[in-house]
Amino acid sequence: MITETGKVVALKGDKVWVQTIRTSACQSCAARNGCGQKVLAAASSGRANQILVTNSVNAQVGDEVTIGIDEQALLGASILVYAVPLIFMVVASMLGHQMSGGSDGAAILAAIAGLALGFLAGHKLQDAGGKVYEPRLVRVSRIASEDCL
Repeated sequence: MITETGKVVALKGDKVWVQTIRTSACQSCAARNGCGQKVLAAASSGRANQILVTNSVNAQVGDEVTIGIDEQALLGASILVYAVPLIFMVVASMLGHQMSGGSDGAAILAAIAGLALGFLAGHKLQDAGGKVYEPRLVRVSRIASEDCL
């Protein structure tokens, strides 16, 4: 499970808004210089993210919590977002080229249509997956009222 700590900033029914600060694991990674994540982390360091998650641990505003997502869910979401649209685009491009008798224009139009269809298919598959791709609260790390003591 991939986890991140954050702070509950608001309640919304049975869900909570959790604010996290983007950090980079570059200092502990063996591939420090061979990865583009270091550049991305440097460009966006210190920016806060807010995410809405189901409040399964009865967290309150101000609590420090840990949110997590399963590795398989992250891999599945990556495939839906990247691979499915690209596969649709390539297949549609080849079909458009083949069906038009070798026209590049038809292949380009078919590729654009295939990419759009791939994004739509990915969205529908994600909806069918239910809440499997959503992060969830794992635990309350520090309760806000403990800070006052």
